[in-house]
Amino acid sequence: MDDNFLGVGLAFPIELDENNQLKISRYEMAVQQSIWTILGTAKGERIMRPDFGCGIHDFVFSANSASTVGQIVSEVRQSLIEWEPRIDILDVDVTPDEDEDSKLLIIINYRVRTTNNRFNLVYPFYLI
Repeated sequence: MDDNFLGVGLAFPIELDENNQLKISRYEMAVQQSIWTILGTAKGERIMRPDFGCGIHDFVFSANSASTVGQIVSEVRQSLIEWEPRIDILDVDVTPDEDEDSKLLIIINYRVRTTNNRFNLVYPFYLI
């Protein structure tokens, strides 16, 4: 099966491979890097696309509470539905990191629509 429909582009962050060529991100890796970009971009950060990104950055100084966790889950789900049409979100869960009180782990389980392959991603989010 040809996976070109999932995309091919420059890897992020931009770096060189062993042949001093720009690294390329392909297929499911391109989808994963897109998710990282969405979660790592605060809404309003991009001048020409101020609505792009995820609203979790508004919670940086919030208390580590059930309310904050619920709002983060909602923001992540809403942002991925809006900005990453190549996936179906199976589950979004937020758990506190056992080693750091101020860190939450955002666990995203998703399925790539066209290949039906399942993946998960853990995004660290710091409250302070």
